[in-house]
Amino acid sequence: MNIDKILEKKIKQDSGIQTDLPVKKSGLKKISIVVLLLLFVFGPIFYVGVIATNLTYDTSSLVDYKPKMSSCIYDINGDKIANVFEDRHRFFAPFDEIPPRMVEALLAIEDTSFFEHSGINYDAIFRAIIKDIKAMSMVEGASTLTQQLVKNTLLTREKKISRKLKELILSYKIEAELSKKEILERYLNEIYLGHNYYGVKTAADGYFHKELKDLTLKETAILVGLPKAPSYYAPTKNYDISLGRANRVIERLHALAWIDDESYEKALKERPTVYDETLTLNKAPYVVDEVVRRLKEQFPDFKTGGYKVYTTIDLKMQKAAQEALVYGYEQAQIRVKENGEGYEDQNLTKFNGALISVDPEAGEIRAMVGGIDYAKSPFNRATQAYRQPGSAFKPFLYQVALDFGYSGATKLIDISRTYDFETQPDEEGEETKKWKPKNYENNFKGLITLREALVHSRNLATINLVTDIGINTITANLKKYGIKDLPSDLSLALGSITLSPELFAQYFSSFANGGMQTDLTLIKSVDRGDETLWEHPAQVTRRVAEERQAFLMTTILREIVQRGTGARARVNGIELAGKTGTTNDSIDTWFVGYSPSIETVVWFGNDDNSPLWRREQGGWTAAPSFSYFYRELIKIYPQMPRKFEKPDDVIEVTVEGKQKEYFTDISKPPQVEVKAEADEELLF
Repeated sequence: MNIDKILEKKIKQDSGIQTDLPVKKSGLKKISIVVLLLLFVFGPIFYVGVIATNLTYDTSSLVDYKPKMSSCIYDINGDKIANVFEDRHRFFAPFDEIPPRMVEALLAIEDTSFFEHSGINYDAIFRAIIKDIKAMSMVEGASTLTQQLVKNTLLTREKKISRKLKELILSYKIEAELSKKEILERYLNEIYLGHNYYGVKTAADGYFHKELKDLTLKETAILVGLPKAPSYYAPTKNYDISLGRANRVIERLHALAWIDDESYEKALKERPTVYDETLTLNKAPYVVDEVVRRLKEQFPDFKTGGYKVYTTIDLKMQKAAQEALVYGYEQAQIRVKENGEGYEDQNLTKFNGALISVDPEAGEIRAMVGGIDYAKSPFNRATQAYRQPGSAFKPFLYQVALDFGYSGATKLIDISRTYDFETQPDEEGEETKKWKPKNYENNFKGLITLREALVHSRNLATINLVTDIGINTITANLKKYGIKDLPSDLSLALGSITLSPELFAQYFSSFANGGMQTDLTLIKSVDRGDETLWEHPAQVTRRVAEERQAFLMTTILREIVQRGTGARARVNGIELAGKTGTTNDSIDTWFVGYSPSIETVVWFGNDDNSPLWRREQGGWTAAPSFSYFYRELIKIYPQMPRKFEKPDDVIEVTVEGKQKEYFTDISKPPQVEVKAEADEELLF
């Protein structure tokens, strides 16, 4: 006897109507049946009511949808350097950017009646219940896209009836507050698609290196098939299984007549190329860190704000720079291991380097490598390590002399001088010490031309030059380069200041750019969406030397590479100019130089400022990296300028049948020749 008949007979009995219901049943039993019936009918309703009453209807995170978005950093050619994000990697795609085919594929496999229901598909629920009962297990779900969105954003993943009821109620509410397009937009940007990709735009970029509009039908099917089991169906893990899932999506589209036979057959056969890469795709970690560091104050939400940063970096040059630095590092290690006594005890764990390359005319950084291995040391030595340049600083001193009318043919005195200086008073009173600088070769030339003095980096000739011009005059003229904290003594002649490779590159750009110095920049602009939020202002350029006078310096620096201390920086097929630098005890080794269009600074040393091994110097340590970099550069850009162009107002003459010298109306040929003995010693 069914429940309806039992209820009918109970009503008749209570009204005095005769029934065939057994009268011998106890009253207590009758009451129990009524209570059970009431609980059966009204219990679920009461439970839903309690849940609904206690539920917080906060849907603001979906209605006012502002997900955390990854930022991207690009090089000067628009190639991506890296993705930057906080915890989830996501690119946002507005609904208008989502291809209609992707929406169709998603609805075909997940929720065909999406545009007909109000958040809950009752027909699907009943079908699922019947299938589950027949199978005696949960074999089919019935969640709509709205329910899935609610579950993934507003609720936890706990498997309780209360959570399911909350999901149903919130789904109704979301459908009332958002349009179908808005729900689809949020769903396609929120879903997890494996490999830590959130949203279809992120997955399209990561798996296929494509924009959404460029996806094939098969690639689209792979993406919309992922939400069911993103880790299992991820094409980077289970490629064939992922294709099988995509084929079911395509078959469903065909069954619904949403694609034709030709598209169906073509899509089934396709096997797309899938990329399995790191999330950040970080091709230049030192650059990325520097960009983040420079933008963190102006854009504190940089890692979550969905910004696009366009830099001055050239990824091809960046790769060459990294290889060049590693090459110089490895060559130095070989020398240590092969040169026997004095080398075998060297601790190479602290040995490191940096390379920065710039376009001196534009003032833009093209490559920046802050160390040999970022994974071992993320400290950026190109921008944050301040070291002494040693003899690499000498061109600034010689340029002052050229601007004062000296020329490459001017004779300088290359003899020993002893200087007295006072130290702090000791217990017995003031103490006077003597400073007697020497040349690297431990010899004297007596008289030497300015050109030869710089080509062979003669310390004594340089000190005598600074003495002749006057230290105060020298420092006053160096201020136009922007160089700060200049010492007011003769140690300046040996490069006793401290600066970073980046700062050195900026100062040195005046030689590479015909006497014009331009402030360096790394970041060109910052965009979000279609709006440019920040753009680098016009470059600040200063003339620090006349073009003709700067060219005189270039001719000397060119000879340093051709036949002087920088001979290991030579590259066949291109003219290079530059200067070596080595500080006392080989603590710092440098090579700074340029081609007609690109300037580069290389530094090597120990991070703890301890001396390098015996006889190590800029010409040995840094110059090979410089040479390697330019060898690669002319392969990358074979049309780059190869020769320095002489200004029309520079006179070129041949001295003694072979040596070329250059003069201007400022730096005229010398009129009087001065003689001095090489072994003469002056005491000051």
